[in-house]
Amino acid sequence: MYVSDSKIKKAIHVFEEHDGVMRTSEVLNEGIHQRTLYAMRDRGVVNMLERGLYRLANKESMSNPDLLIVAKKIPHARLCLISALYLHNLTDEVPHVVHIALARSAWEPQMEHPPIKTYRFSEESYQAGVEIYRFDGVEIGVYNPAKTIADCFKFRNKIGIDVAVKALKEGVSEGKASYKDISHYARICGVSRVMQPYMEVLSIG
Repeated sequence: MYVSDSKIKKAIHVFEEHDGVMRTSEVLNEGIHQRTLYAMRDRGVVNMLERGLYRLANKESMSNPDLLIVAKKIPHARLCLISALYLHNLTDEVPHVVHIALARSAWEPQMEHPPIKTYRFSEESYQAGVEIYRFDGVEIGVYNPAKTIADCFKFRNKIGIDVAVKALKEGVSEGKASYKDISHYARICGVSRVMQPYMEVLSIG
């Protein structure tokens, strides 16, 4: 079906107001007809990043496409554990999936790409220690180093105690997390007693 150049131009302007990335639902809410979106796709004006997510083709290359997709498809997600450690340079492990935290009451997201690993946090833990990062014009919540370290001890049986201990050592030695902050988030995560001997060994307790 024919779509006029003027409609394409108007839709491009709307995309630019959204930093060049939009979900199908956002496109429709802006009054852009679905056939206009598909015409833009077919003409190479937008690229489909993941089902239901499009980006202007003339945008510069993405610094981290996986995180951009997660940020747009699951806006309430927080990057946690290995993904957060990697962003804070507190691990040598390159995450092969995107680790995200969700509130216990949140729906389980369905993603074709990228692969994700979800962890359920209590409301207090989910809200605590969140920093906002921006990737390719899109914002996403990331837990700060001290909260991430506490989370790693909370989920040590899933990611490995060695990962948690290494994050603790490097977080303290590099000045990215203070004893006071780590202790604060350890209480929220319910791992104060678990972490105490490790902190004492490091002579920070």
